[in-house]
Amino acid sequence: MQYIKFFRIKLRVFSLLVILFSQGIFPNNDKNLLILGDSISAGYGIPSEIQWVNILQELCNSTNLGVKIINASISGDTTLGGLTRIPKLLNKYSPEFLLIELGGNDALRGYPVKKIKDNLLKISEIALQNETSVIIMQMRIPPNYGPKYTHSFESIYTELSKLESIYLIPFMLEEVALNKDLMLSDGIHPNDKAQPLIADYIFKFLQPIIENN
Repeated sequence: MQYIKFFRIKLRVFSLLVILFSQGIFPNNDKNLLILGDSISAGYGIPSEIQWVNILQELCNSTNLGVKIINASISGDTTLGGLTRIPKLLNKYSPEFLLIELGGNDALRGYPVKKIKDNLLKISEIALQNETSVIIMQMRIPPNYGPKYTHSFESIYTELSKLESIYLIPFMLEEVALNKDLMLSDGIHPNDKAQPLIADYIFKFLQPIIENN
């Protein structure tokens, strides 16, 4: 009888803890990382379980980095689209960190470099005003857009990273994009073999940023 009574008490305590956690009474200390990106981060053509964003979450979990990733990326999105969406996303998720992976579609469509930079800067400023640290991923485009446009576009990211509380992840796809075995047939999007490489690369830069903030 004593054993049954003890078991019932333990069960009630466990049930109470489950309720408390589910209602947020015991808060989760993980920091939210919001990813605002295009098809590269949305995992175009890749099963969800092996997309680099989900592999990155596994890396964060395995190293106890204390990060919960929220992927708000949309295939085909532009910097203007990101700028339009960011206020609601910040309000909904209150992230400590924002990872921006945008600009590639703008450049491929030949949008003015100044406009691309202005949109990225506005996104960053809105995030910083909400006490969200900004991490920006450098993007590149094929050289057939001309050296002047190509160089001006690439320099956007390094220039923005000079601002306070904006961190830069250098272009991640150079080794991937030059290897046909790591790209889909469209020559633009990384394939399934490239996903772990992308996750590892980003984690290398992300880990110290998270740990020092």
